Amino acid sequence: MKPRIEPHRQRNPELPLAVNETPNGLDGRPALLPVRYPDPDLFICDVLDAIPKDDMASMEHPIFSLATKPDRRVFRYEHNGNRIEIVPSVKGLATIHDKDILIYCISQLIAKMNQGGQPGRTLHLTARDLLMWTNRQTDGDGYERLRSAFERLSGTRITTNIKADGEEITEGFGLINEWRIVRKTKSGQMSEIKVTLSDWLLRMVEGRSVLTLHRDYFRLRKPLERRIYELARKHCGAQDKWSVSAETLRKKTGASSHIRVFRAMLRELVLHNHLPDYVVEMTGDTVTFRNRDALEAPDEPPPERPFIDPEGFHDAKGAAPGYDVYSLYEDWVSWWNDSGRPELKSPRAAFIGFCRNRHKQHPLR
Repeated sequence: MKPRIEPHRQRNPELPLAVNETPNGLDGRPALLPVRYPDPDLFICDVLDAIPKDDMASMEHPIFSLATKPDRRVFRYEHNGNRIEIVPSVKGLATIHDKDILIYCISQLIAKMNQGGQPGRTLHLTARDLLMWTNRQTDGDGYERLRSAFERLSGTRITTNIKADGEEITEGFGLINEWRIVRKTKSGQMSEIKVTLSDWLLRMVEGRSVLTLHRDYFRLRKPLERRIYELARKHCGAQDKWSVSAETLRKKTGASSHIRVFRAMLRELVLHNHLPDYVVEMTGDTVTFRNRDALEAPDEPPPERPFIDPEGFHDAKGAAPGYDVYSLYEDWVSWWNDSGRPELKSPRAAFIGFCRNRHKQHPLR
């Protein structure tokens, strides 16, 4: 018997979900995981300030398995000249949920760079902070899952010619080179972790080949939905929309399901409209992602001053350490006006570039 879809679930797709609104999937479970740590006081300041960042190469290409059981197949993927071969260990391929660890590491390194520091391959992490930041449970099972994730990340080997910071390099590497539990508490739970990232991943960070994720990414329950969000964020970004065929989307996700099953999963995603940042639509075999911000205010006149979001100012601090970025913003707006107010495809990127040039010409640190 097919599960019954209640009429009230067929909501207006142009309206984003309220903060606490969580639609149920066809399996009866909430489509989004609960916000497990709503009180920001639970986080130390440097963890809270780290905005979720993901590297653009693994957002574009299906490096992580979407399986929920050990996936021991050798996976090969080629698209537009980019080639990837992913070989698992006996523990299986690293999964899209294992990637939370890398997102946490990347985010911490970018936050350090924004404060004028230099990123390094080796990080010392607090296990509880990592679990809470990624909206995971901190019980015994949560710690055990974390250990298994490290084992899969270090065991999965990748051979690729993906570009990193402007270079095309064919090489083989692990997602992390090594990890070590530094200390355990009396209860047996890990408390501190030392992790060494691959050179490839560090180059992505140093070149700032990263994009920001919505924090509700960690609330997406299904692996395929996390992967689809990554692709929408990479291809749609701040544009109004991005369209792609269902078959191409299936290939880019790395999903092993038949195209008929994949289309059914997409229709459920369209129905419940719970993807962060983007509305998903299907017309025939075409899937379209629309930016929610553009839907909320489609008729607003162009701003008198280019808008820079808080994260833009956050990253500008890293581009021009020691400078007052708000003062630099006023200088940049004056320069923009004096230049005839040219169209800016990305005001944020243009502003950060202005800050970087100012620092290069007149470094304060």
